[in-house]
Amino acid sequence: MKFANLLLDQRRMVALVDASTERYWSIASLIPGFDGDMVRLVQDFPMFKERLAPKDAGQPLAQARILAPIDQPRRNLFCVGKNYHEHAAEFQRSGFDSSSLHGEHAPEAPVVFTKPGTAIIGPGERIARHAGVTSQLDYEAELGVVIGKAGKGISRQHAMEHVFGYTVINDVTARDLQKRHRQWFLGKSLDGFCPMGPHLVTADEIDGGHLDIKTWVNGELRQNSNTSRFIFDIPSMIETLSAGIELHPGDVLATGTPAGVGIGFAPPRFLQSGDVVRIEIEGIGVLENEVGE
Repeated sequence: MKFANLLLDQRRMVALVDASTERYWSIASLIPGFDGDMVRLVQDFPMFKERLAPKDAGQPLAQARILAPIDQPRRNLFCVGKNYHEHAAEFQRSGFDSSSLHGEHAPEAPVVFTKPGTAIIGPGERIARHAGVTSQLDYEAELGVVIGKAGKGISRQHAMEHVFGYTVINDVTARDLQKRHRQWFLGKSLDGFCPMGPHLVTADEIDGGHLDIKTWVNGELRQNSNTSRFIFDIPSMIETLSAGIELHPGDVLATGTPAGVGIGFAPPRFLQSGDVVRIEIEGIGVLENEVGE
């Protein structure tokens, strides 16, 4: 199933989406009395999954605005950095990585940081330029994993039982802040630094461990990889996070970006106002945002 968070006539709704016909059905029309957001849908999904069966033609998706699927998370997003070998190498060569050990080509364990929910924007929204704060704006295409079942101390053998589904994330980064502060929170967390969407796709629809992931900037293909190239796979990331932190339904995990980011070029190719970043992940959809003034 594919779900979207929609805005229609100033009214927000969570909806079931058929991307092939570009139609939607509000969850409230399928489950009378439902008035929650996407996190609530994820939490309650096991109780009414079988009732999410459209009985009519639905409504045209074009009449609504698509928001980020989870735009009101209950806590910060979990993020894993340097999770593709080629990107770990380009990051180290760039001179912007103050987190790696000398001569390290890949981290020994997942590199985990967070982004606040205030960074989230939806498809089509402008990425804030923050020209007075950063001059080195970069893009990072990432698969977002959404937790469906709570758990702590989850083993990798059972980790996928806790995955509800997947979305697309752009982990926008201010490289100068990331380098200057030697800790990634500021460089990753400015307002508008987490475009997300368009859909949340349930885990039974696609294999999160084997999805093509691509990024274009102004029509130029910059990133072209597959999630099968993760250094730490999804079960490993969930095992690491949950060892001492209970994961909750609706938690979002950004899984790292492949090679081809702006700092991977010589000289670096940072984003400027008016640039358009288009990210596509197989089976999920396209996330496109323009950089604002």
